[in-house]
Amino acid sequence: MRNVITQALIADLTPGNYTIFDATERGLALRVLPSGVMTWRVRLKTAAGAWYWWKLGGKDALTPAKARKQAAIAKGHAAERDDPREAQQQQALDARRQTTLRVFVTDQYAPWARANLKSGDGAVQILEHQCRDFLDVPMASLTPFLLEKWRIGYLTRGKKPATTNRILGTLKSCLAKAVLWRVLDRHPLAGLKLAHLDVLGRVRFLSDAEDARLRKALTARDAGLRTGRASFNAWRAARGYKTLPDYQTYADHLDPLVLTALLTGARRGELFDLRWADVDLTRASVTFAETKSGRSRRVPLCPEAQRILTAWRDQQPTAKRTPEARVFPSPQTGERLETISTSWDGLMATAKVKGFRFHDLRHSFASTLAQRGVNLFVIQTLLGHASPVMTQRYAHLTDDQLTAAIAKLA
Repeated sequence: MRNVITQALIADLTPGNYTIFDATERGLALRVLPSGVMTWRVRLKTAAGAWYWWKLGGKDALTPAKARKQAAIAKGHAAERDDPREAQQQQALDARRQTTLRVFVTDQYAPWARANLKSGDGAVQILEHQCRDFLDVPMASLTPFLLEKWRIGYLTRGKKPATTNRILGTLKSCLAKAVLWRVLDRHPLAGLKLAHLDVLGRVRFLSDAEDARLRKALTARDAGLRTGRASFNAWRAARGYKTLPDYQTYADHLDPLVLTALLTGARRGELFDLRWADVDLTRASVTFAETKSGRSRRVPLCPEAQRILTAWRDQQPTAKRTPEARVFPSPQTGERLETISTSWDGLMATAKVKGFRFHDLRHSFASTLAQRGVNLFVIQTLLGHASPVMTQRYAHLTDDQLTAAIAKLA
């Protein structure tokens, strides 16, 4: 149907599936859908002679007079053989190229990362804080030279190459998503290489003397806490106050936590996430469900580890030993333990063990096995390494096995 389209006519239209052509501006039409949506569009011809419909906008955005004006402009471009679709595509591309890192991270990448990546919050924090120099730069304007210049400055300030690699790797992954989601037409940092690092890294493990001092320091710490509790209770009793319960086998979580790490090779986060449902004291095994690789790992418990976890469980209140309860909860909140930095630093100072991190307990576990003749494949399985590359750092500790193997050639 063809009518002089007016606001009054539009107001009387009912939802359906039809098109009204304007009698004033040839080729202009108002498309009506069953949903009630009404859209202005104009019929144009390409330079090759093909006809197509060009969308102008919705009825609420354009009055009939404005729709006629835009239709005339569009037909003028078409008459001059300028395809308005190409212009619109170019405008959209130019707009995408001006998208800043801040806008992309806030609107698209951060929601996706937090929902899909285990370390999503960490990745977003790196982009928002460590990459703040680039947040307001259009992503398409980032270049390898710009990032190389930033890297040099970052390293000059004393930062480690591994830290720089982590930041740049996070940024490159973010930009790769921008390419995948058609925000960018190409990856601006495709040619940027990360610094070459020694993937095996440092291996620090306890000597026999350090192991003895560590265990002695743990025992002394528990004894000190127990003496302090007794003194405090005596003070309260003398004043008629209710006393606090005496400590049992362990004064707090640090002793069983440290020794469990030393005897299972578990990472700190794996122990923080561990629940009693994953500890089978009858079959002497523990299953780490929340691991770095994303794959669960079962580790048998040696008699000492079994004894430690049994004593720790038995001293817990009934509500804290349910299958869902954490094995090492926060003493303050009862929820997930987040840090032991203060108590760990004090323990290392008492034990006089220098340059030793909590993660190095994992190295001590693997090093002890290697020195006692356990083959690297078994160590790899117990540590949960996805490939043998990381386990190779303990290869030099199996020299006696290599010597014995060569001796068999005689």
